Amino acid sequence: MLNFTLGAAALNQTPLDWKGNMTRIESVIRSAENWGCDLLCLPELCITGYGCEDMFLAQYVLDKAKRQLVDLALRLRSRRTPIIAVGLPVAHGGSVYNCVAVIEQGHIRGIVPKQNLARDGVHYEPRWFLPWKAGKVSEVKLDEWGTVPFGDLIFEVHYYPRNSVRFGFEICEDAWVASRPGSRLAQHNVDVILNPSASHFGIGKHDTRRLFVSEGSRKFNCAYVYANLLGNESGRLIFDGATLIASGGKIVNEGKRLSFRESQLTTQKVDLEPNRVQRRSRQGFEEGDSGTVIALKDPSTNITGHSTISQTVDLNPFEEFTRAVALGLFDYMRKSHTKGYVVSLSGGADSSAVAVLVAEMVRLALTEPDCLPKIAGWDVENLLTCIYQPTKYSSEETSSSAQRLASSIGARFMTIPVNKVFERYKEIVGEALDLEWSWEEHDVPLQNIQARLRSPSAWMVANVLDQILLSTSNRSEAAVGYATMDGDTSGGLAPIAGIGKAFLLRWLKWMEDRYPGLDEVNALTPTAELKPSEANQTDEGDLMPYVVLDTIKHHAIKDKQSPNDILIKLVRECPYYSTEELSAWITKFYKLWCRNQWKRERYAPAFHVDEKNLDPKTACRFPILSSGLEEELKRIEMRGHDD
Repeated sequence: MLNFTLGAAALNQTPLDWKGNMTRIESVIRSAENWGCDLLCLPELCITGYGCEDMFLAQYVLDKAKRQLVDLALRLRSRRTPIIAVGLPVAHGGSVYNCVAVIEQGHIRGIVPKQNLARDGVHYEPRWFLPWKAGKVSEVKLDEWGTVPFGDLIFEVHYYPRNSVRFGFEICEDAWVASRPGSRLAQHNVDVILNPSASHFGIGKHDTRRLFVSEGSRKFNCAYVYANLLGNESGRLIFDGATLIASGGKIVNEGKRLSFRESQLTTQKVDLEPNRVQRRSRQGFEEGDSGTVIALKDPSTNITGHSTISQTVDLNPFEEFTRAVALGLFDYMRKSHTKGYVVSLSGGADSSAVAVLVAEMVRLALTEPDCLPKIAGWDVENLLTCIYQPTKYSSEETSSSAQRLASSIGARFMTIPVNKVFERYKEIVGEALDLEWSWEEHDVPLQNIQARLRSPSAWMVANVLDQILLSTSNRSEAAVGYATMDGDTSGGLAPIAGIGKAFLLRWLKWMEDRYPGLDEVNALTPTAELKPSEANQTDEGDLMPYVVLDTIKHHAIKDKQSPNDILIKLVRECPYYSTEELSAWITKFYKLWCRNQWKRERYAPAFHVDEKNLDPKTACRFPILSSGLEEELKRIEMRGHDD
């Protein structure tokens, strides 16, 4: 038997928050000491924060990160701490590397750079970092410490007089690629692989993490430790704080995800001997090149080491979405030092979803009361202000819906009529342009001004209350520009701009049991309510069925399919619509998509909750000016008419 107590820590860090980040690091190290941990893995880039963007290139930031590492090691020198793996950026040879440093009993024993950089979707690591070559080893200077080994290193803990434990690293993206470093580590008889990560949240993504962690421990016959960042670190990305420990192909312990706490620790005492037996019994573990092995001393904490109790709960997609956005709102509020949120509540689905998510932020935070920020009155009434702003085209149904929902969730509610302002704008602009307004000729300006004139009063309320105005636009409508700039796009944060309307409508129905006031919202047909009632305006009537819109968007934007390829797919996937209808909707989607890129460029920051985000600043780049795919669309228009 060869017991070794492994630890994985989740940390809610903030970019460039030197004092706060280090406080959380040291706090979780103390917890690991108390649990008798031998080896502790902290998340990727946890000293600086993962979201420092171009500040990773600033010399003073790199110098400060190095200083923080050295100071941490010095403070740990007089204590009997676990061996610690901590993430930071390191400058070396004219480039910057995404690294993890190993600290043993107050001494920095080596630094390992990441070999595979994330460059898909929201990730832009190659902009700041250079990937390290497998097998390459160098040295780096650390102030008064002198030089320490730097590169593709393996560490060996001399655990008993006649035994030792080897460990190495796969840093986040390293484990997601086909040629993952774990294969090489296995050839060097590594007993433990550590994976410090900054892997952003996505609905359903955690199942993939579980798979590569458990499969890595089986394939490489080792124990595997995964530690992720936690919370809304820098504005758009949310990290779920996943901590996983696996051995022999099984997850043996897993921490709670999407916690509102600043840190979480998962520990597990693992017997490493069965993995060694499996390695001896299988082919494919013959030694490769000799590698560079750094010798470490016995941490001597295994006698008291024990395991934390697993708190993991499987979450369905609606629960994941709720907890992730609620955590994102919680961190955004406390890190921006504001006092809550304002929502222009129309009584419709989108604004109601935003209001409910703020209510969920309050409810979920109260389940972990020791994490609450110092704000007087932690309840929905103090933290959420809902404003209903009717014009003459607003209905009694939406008025009732808005009031009932606000009451159901306990929010502060007020009505600010804007019809007089609407009529005054028509009068002023009509005189200036010498025209008579009519819906036949002036449909768009008459709709847009109603949406826009709600914005100033909502901003004013937010300013007075020191709260953040939330934009209520969703991703489906962002794709086709079905939103009024400076109207429903107004706000400092867009919590649902990263999710599709079809999902939101299902989620609102699911939330009815918790918030009965949603029944009126869900009974309404989604509509902008910006036209006279006889126009029978509906969102899907203006656009297309949301399920079709979201399907086209998925194929067009995520999978990069051509209009013709999408038509072929939709004829098969949506047999209840004619080819002519599908062709017309695809054409409409692309024309609106290409025409409205400028709108997406101006959206407020949005949370990333799956892999389909349209944010042009961090996920989906598209030219503001383009041909509009004229040739491609002509081809499917002809096919539609031939049906």
